[in-house]
Amino acid sequence: MQYCITLGEKLQEMDHFKYQDGKLFAEKLAVETIADEIGTPFYLYSTATLTHHYRTIDEALAGLRHCVFYAMKAASNQAILKTLVAEGAGMDVVSSGEYARAIAAGVSPDKIVFSGIGKTKEEIQMALAGGIRQFNIESETEMKLLSSIAVEMKTTAPITVRINPDVDAKTHEKISTGKAENKFGIPISRARAVYAIATELPNLEVIGIDVHIGSQLTTLEPFETAYKKIADLTTVLRNDGHKIERLDLGGGLGIPYNSLSETPPLPSKYGELVKRTVGHLDCEIEIEPGRLIVGNAAILVSKVIYIKSGEERNFLILDAAMNDLIRPAMYDSWHDIIPINEPLAEHETAHIDIVGPICETGDTFARQRLMPPLISGDLVAFRSAGAYGAVMSSEYNSRRLIPEVMVNGDQFAIIRARPTFDDMINRDIIPKWLK
Repeated sequence: MQYCITLGEKLQEMDHFKYQDGKLFAEKLAVETIADEIGTPFYLYSTATLTHHYRTIDEALAGLRHCVFYAMKAASNQAILKTLVAEGAGMDVVSSGEYARAIAAGVSPDKIVFSGIGKTKEEIQMALAGGIRQFNIESETEMKLLSSIAVEMKTTAPITVRINPDVDAKTHEKISTGKAENKFGIPISRARAVYAIATELPNLEVIGIDVHIGSQLTTLEPFETAYKKIADLTTVLRNDGHKIERLDLGGGLGIPYNSLSETPPLPSKYGELVKRTVGHLDCEIEIEPGRLIVGNAAILVSKVIYIKSGEERNFLILDAAMNDLIRPAMYDSWHDIIPINEPLAEHETAHIDIVGPICETGDTFARQRLMPPLISGDLVAFRSAGAYGAVMSSEYNSRRLIPEVMVNGDQFAIIRARPTFDDMINRDIIPKWLK
């Protein structure tokens, strides 16, 4: 039965949310106990899962000089960052806000890489002043701006150039980044010319190549195609006299959102591919996983408000909404949704639409999902909610941001509190003519 399957049964204990004695547990704590104390909805992270995932991908690259840079855009709470910093992770940032969060979490500046296609002058100045491992350059215009700022600040900016290899990642069109039609990187056909320009610009130090072809890849073939192109380019650029010491291979390895139909490659297989395609180049390998580390490390816990019978279908109405978890509305994405109380084997199942309370049809989490019987007040959990969940939430409909909670063994802590209505309203500033 769909609602009884756990990801651990398929992917070697990839998370720590399991049924015990008929109740869903997060590590050593019953989810229901936490819900009773703080109310619903809320995000619930597992420390053990975070560290397990980081170690798994780090170990997959054993034997190579490498560094894992967590892609903060997936989830950027300080508690998550500090947990990963303690494991030795660096950070991949895409804004000055993420840079500031990384520094606040105790990340050494030489373990921060700055990605993104729209770095502003102020962001570049902030990173140069505070320290940075490298800028992953996305355009000639950005490269020239960085050079001029580095000259003004009398410093040297280390760079890689992001190459667009024109490889179809075969993922959702909104998270594909490596095709020629996408906005990211410099066309591989222009790589030699752009690297030649980089060496002529003052106060830039070319140190490597960057590539990232997309997110939530569920096969290794696109990676292999892209990395082979980058391996060939490395040889060409070295022959041109460029110092290529680092290869930033990006992130993108997918996770199993649908426990019945998705079986992405294990990190160990990805590691073997990296060694096979670029391991001979004697480069330091950098990777930037986000979803792979945090995706299965959290659930979203919600309560059933009503069961509504419609003319053509029935609806399970929850207290969580699209402003809390926007992925289904934005990407038509799937999340396994399971009851907190483990269903009995003899329970019959029925198809039902699972929706939130926002006044939009788009506030739909699942259509005709097979579920066991549920009633008002029952709790459900959205699996694999750690990546692009809380970090993309909003206060649409003036709904308060929901708490983030972290479990560590038999302890839990609120790591982002639910604001009061006054907190939310008092951020507004009334102009003097309305006072």
